[in-house]
Amino acid sequence: MNLAFAGAKFVVLEDRGVLAIGGPDRASFLQGLVSNDAAKIGPGRAIYAALLTAQGKYLHDFMLVEIGETIWLDGEAARLADLKRRLTMYRLRSKVTIDERPDLAVAAIYGGDVWGEPGAAEPLGEGVVFVDPRLAALGARAIPPREQTGDALRDKGATPGDFAEYDRLRLGLGVPDGSRDLVLDKSILLESGFEELHGVDWEKGCYIGQELTARTKYRGLIKKRLFPVRIDGPAPEPGTIVTLDGQEAGEMRSSRDGTGLALLRLEAVGKNRLMAGDARIVPTMPGWMRLPE
Repeated sequence: MNLAFAGAKFVVLEDRGVLAIGGPDRASFLQGLVSNDAAKIGPGRAIYAALLTAQGKYLHDFMLVEIGETIWLDGEAARLADLKRRLTMYRLRSKVTIDERPDLAVAAIYGGDVWGEPGAAEPLGEGVVFVDPRLAALGARAIPPREQTGDALRDKGATPGDFAEYDRLRLGLGVPDGSRDLVLDKSILLESGFEELHGVDWEKGCYIGQELTARTKYRGLIKKRLFPVRIDGPAPEPGTIVTLDGQEAGEMRSSRDGTGLALLRLEAVGKNRLMAGDARIVPTMPGWMRLPE
């Protein structure tokens, strides 16, 4: 594989940061904690995963890829110290190191002509680049040394882009952006698209929060989903209640320029009378989403 980005744009995601997880037990350590199969992480494969509470509620989500003898974790910069603290609590006797890497940047590459399979990874100079493991339509992610970011991506054919443009792409595809769209200690993975976005593995062994996540799937307990929505009117603040004929039907999440995400009750989707504040909300269903019959 040789990822090329002719016609693509890139933007450094200043709200993302990197943890480096090293040591001989790094993969087995993560395997008992995160929602995806850590055995699949390698120099040619990145995965998307989450760390949950014991009750199966959202705490952190991130991307993981191996480079050399280390697994790099791409997570929310403002919450990286909290994630490091939580991972360290579980380290116990594992031969694992967990370090913040402010020398590394995270960039999104979007708008190119052709992308490979989600998660496909390859070296990028002293860093790594991989197709977004959630959805190839989102483009790719790069983790290079911070001072080399622009040159490394220009050498691949990408040109500087704009975060707002990338954010509109993400919102239109219905993909959540960490704690902007997921509520700590409350959100459930399967309401938030993690199954279809390759963030959960049903064949791996136990991890924190697995029991509730599995029960939710196999008992068909999902009654709400996170949908992309068109906003006709003033943009509602995140957390604004969505109503149907005056009755609560969901809650707004992030938005930009008339497009947003909303957690909606499934029976309300398809109705033409959803409101959030003074705005009319029109949900759409992205091609990747699968709803219960």
